[in-house]
Amino acid sequence: MEITDIRIRKVDADSKMKAVVSVTFDDEFVVHDIKIIEGQSGLFIAMPSRKMGEGDFRDIAHPLKSETRNRIRDAILAEYEKLPEDSPANFSE
Repeated sequence: MEITDIRIRKVDADSKMKAVVSVTFDDEFVVHDIKIIEGQSGLFIAMPSRKMGEGDFRDIAHPLKSETRNRIRDAILAEYEKLPEDSPANFSE
């Protein structure tokens, strides 16, 4: 399974959430609403999730293997780093 497209939309720079991402696999399957978040140890990704019951969140879609998650994370963050800092509504092509 290959990542064939990554689209990134930066959000408000003052927020911990830095961007929302859509990733396309094999030009056939897309996952929307992956978030790039600034944490204490740097940037990380959060898979799309849904609020359940008492405020808990559950991932809607997620990789089953840590190697796959790492490959997705690395590709997303590499594209994010290429974006100009002064373009908050920019989409990566």
